[in-house]
Formats: sequence, structure tokens, C-alpha cells
Amino acid sequence: MPSAKFDAGATARPMPRAAAIPPSPWKKKGERRNERELKREAVLRVAASLFNEKGFHATSLDEVAERLYVTKPTVYRYVKNKEEILFECVRLGIETLHTAVESVGTSGGTALEKLMAAIRQYAAIVTMDFGMCVIRVGEDPLPPESRRKLRRLKRLIDHEFRGLIAQGVAEGALAPCDPKMAAFILGGALSWIGRWYRPDGPLTSEEIAQHCIAILMNGLSTRDKPAARPERRHGKRGSGNHRSSA
Repeated sequence: MPSAKFDAGATARPMPRAAAIPPSPWKKKGERRNERELKREAVLRVAASLFNEKGFHATSLDEVAERLYVTKPTVYRYVKNKEEILFECVRLGIETLHTAVESVGTSGGTALEKLMAAIRQYAAIVTMDFGMCVIRVGEDPLPPESRRKLRRLKRLIDHEFRGLIAQGVAEGALAPCDPKMAAFILGGALSWIGRWYRPDGPLTSEEIAQHCIAILMNGLSTRDKPAARPERRHGKRGSGNHRSSA
């Protein structure tokens, strides 16, 4: 066979181009993680809404799945059981409340200004899904260890309110009082908003907060009349509260 001759002057033939790689139908790892978190949050929000509407025990995961237009096994891809859903809903609600009150406490301004801002934030949050779930359902249906974890988180909110009240008393903006007792009364009054608030009601959450600020900061008595003061007890110390017998 005749050998092939090499022609140095010949034009080199272009190499054939590789076929373009089609885009992957699967998302990148980070995108998948974000998508999973969004779907898990959707499960929690729908569940919180149902818990607030019907109660924890009366709500089933079938109803959660139905509102999300998915199957019940799909819901189980994001949560273990109904108890885990409630724990996460209450945890998120408490952490949202704590973060809001804590951030106000570390901001600038007087103690009174910060306390009023904290009241606004608290009143708004307890009218939302997770915040309302803290009030309407709470941690009581959960196992003891879960209850303890959530109650530890709740105490952080109480600590923030006590600090703001004590600071307000020290600045002379608030009347002398027991910060612990005042924080209990304040937190109880604000939390109860989550019980009776209705989105279709006559007042917005901001208007409700303004009413709370006016009453809690100014009281109910007129300024020209002395307000009632708690009576001092002279009985045994540590006797505590008791119920009268029938």
C-alpha cells in the first residue's frame, strides 16, 4: 500500500465540536436545600394555622396535606410527627417574640420608648401564625422535655421585659413597682391578644397595640385621683396564695 504523505502546507481540518451538554433537570445542592426549607416552613405555617383554628388534638396531618395539595407521605418527608410540628411552631413563635423584644432593648432611646416599641412588636407577633400558636396552643400538649425547653425560651422574654421596666423606673419614666410582677401583668395582657384577635375584626394589630400602650402606660384611673396601691400583708412570710374553703 502506498504510504500517506504529510503535506506541511495543507490547511488543518477543524476538529469536530463536542455536543453541548444539556442542562441538568436536578437543582444544585444549595438550591435543593433552600427549596426543602421553604417547603418545610410551608408545612409548619399551614399546621400552625390549623392548630390556631381547630386546636392541636382536633387537627390531623391529613388536613395539613390537603391544604398543601400534597399527600400525607409527602408531609412526612419534612417532619416526623404532629408533636414535632407543634414544637417547631411554638419554638419559632417564642424566638420571634424574643428576638423582637431583645432587639428593641438594645436599640437607642429611653427605656419608655423601648418598652412601648416592644409592646407594639409583641402585640403584632401574637396576631400572626407562629406567635398566635404560642398563645392558643402552647407547649402543654408536648412531652415533658419539650415543655421544659420551650419554657426556658419563654423566660428569656420575661427577662427582657423586666429589664426594660426596671430601667424605666430607674430613669423616672415609670412609677416605682416590682419589675417581676409588672412583667407578668404586661406579658399576660399582651399574650391574651392572641386569644381573641380576629383578622376580620374592627381593629388592626397596630391599633390594638396603641390601645394597650395607652392603658398599660397610663392606667385606668384619672390623674387627679390617687391610684389603688397593693396592700401589704402582715401574715406569715412564704404562706403564698391560697383558696378559701367552700
